[in-house]
Parts: sequence; C-alpha cells; structure tokens
Amino acid sequence: MGSRIRTALSRAKYAAVGAAVGAAVGGLWSRNAASTGGALGGLAGATLAELKSGAGGLFADDGDDGGDTDDLGDGAEVDAAA
Repeated sequence: MGSRIRTALSRAKYAAVGAAVGAAVGGLWSRNAASTGGALGGLAGATLAELKSGAGGLFADDGDDGGDTDDLGDGAEVDAAA
C-alpha cells in the first residue's frame, strides 16, 4: 500500500513540475498561452512519470512481469545452457 502511495506522489510531482514549466514558458507570450502550456506541460509530465515507472508502466500487459519466459519452451534449453 505504501508503495502505491509513493508511486502516485511521484507521478503527481512530475505532472506538477511539467505544468509549472509549461505555464512559465507559455506565460512569456500571453495568459492564454500560459494556460495551454500548463495543461500540455502537465500532460507531458504525467506521461513521463508513467513511462519512467518501469515494467509496470504504460506499455506493460496486466499479467506481464517484464520477463521473456514465453520463448524458452519447456526449459530444456535453459538446462542445457547452464
């Protein structure tokens, strides 16, 4: 449970920093650009945090643990190699 909370806080930090940077850059032009920049920066920060979270990130399957055990067959190749 604590790990999930830490992960959520980490993702929220990335999104907040992305939104702040996007708003600051957009604010150089106008208020409307600051709003748009904040939204896009928050989205980019959240996406980066999701990708950075590792094997359980954006492109992982529900049952995938990150290992490539599907192409090993019945294990005979692993025993022969060891």
